[in-house]
Amino acid sequence: MKILFAIQGTGNGHLSRARDVYPEIAKYGQVDVLISGIQADVDFPYPVKYKRYGMSFIFGGKGGVDILATTKKLKFFQLLKDIREFPVEDYDIIINDFEPITSWACKRKKLPCISLSHQCAVLHPNAPKPDKGDAMGKFILEHYSPTTHNYGFHFKAFGENIFTPVIRKEIRQIQPINKGHYTVYLPSYSDELIIKHLSTFPDTRWEVFSKHNKNPFISANVTIRKIDNKAFIESMASSAGVLLGAGFEGPAEAMYLGKKVLVIPMQAQYEQQCNAAGAAAMGATVIKTLDEKYYSTIRQWLDEGKPIVVDYTDMTADIIAMIIRKHGSLK
Repeated sequence: MKILFAIQGTGNGHLSRARDVYPEIAKYGQVDVLISGIQADVDFPYPVKYKRYGMSFIFGGKGGVDILATTKKLKFFQLLKDIREFPVEDYDIIINDFEPITSWACKRKKLPCISLSHQCAVLHPNAPKPDKGDAMGKFILEHYSPTTHNYGFHFKAFGENIFTPVIRKEIRQIQPINKGHYTVYLPSYSDELIIKHLSTFPDTRWEVFSKHNKNPFISANVTIRKIDNKAFIESMASSAGVLLGAGFEGPAEAMYLGKKVLVIPMQAQYEQQCNAAGAAAMGATVIKTLDEKYYSTIRQWLDEGKPIVVDYTDMTADIIAMIIRKHGSLK
């Protein structure tokens, strides 16, 4: 059977999850991988047949998407060309993790496209939602990568075909301890802003993994480190707590490791607002932005925050087997 595995390359969560999903898919046939997007910082240790520019949102430095930079980086006509020309008809089954080129190519040619993503779980009627709605954000999420069949991951399995997170084997195999520091990954904030705010808690050691700096340095009680998968896992596993943007994989892994979790959703980003609501339901602390008005909440989290204890069973092999059984031609 010929299988296409299409992966979104914006952010690190999709590729991190795909590292464990790919070997399970490869059990069932020849797998070609497509990655589109330009904002990932982690590698993918398997052969990639197609690399496309795609459509990425560019992180800013003040807590949100940089709309101007995103617009400047968008190659709309290249995107349309890639959609028109991609040979989706060559595959027996297409498994898509929120990747727009192959999903729109399938839609254009009226072919099935199987979503295996967190985003389709966010759109599920039972999924946690923020108190304040966002019609435009929901519209973008619904139409960014349209698919015909949906299988999703979320913090809880709250509906049919919704599963608990894929926890990477690297996370499952590490023994969590507490060395007293706090691990930070806030890609939509500049190092300067992070240092400004976190240095106001001088009794706390912060290890910040920076989206914006390749040269490590220390400023008072804040250590700035470049993004490195192994170093980040080790830091998170040995931390007292984890401060993250409201993505999905990062908070889920921190919960699995039994850490207390503080998340800050990106501004004007509907998916992250939904993720924050879901994380809060699991026991995470949520603040709207990294700002002085939330110092008391951060202080309370540092002093009184409780670790989140979850046991996410490894279901990856069973999920892939079910998808292949239902949708693969098994040629």
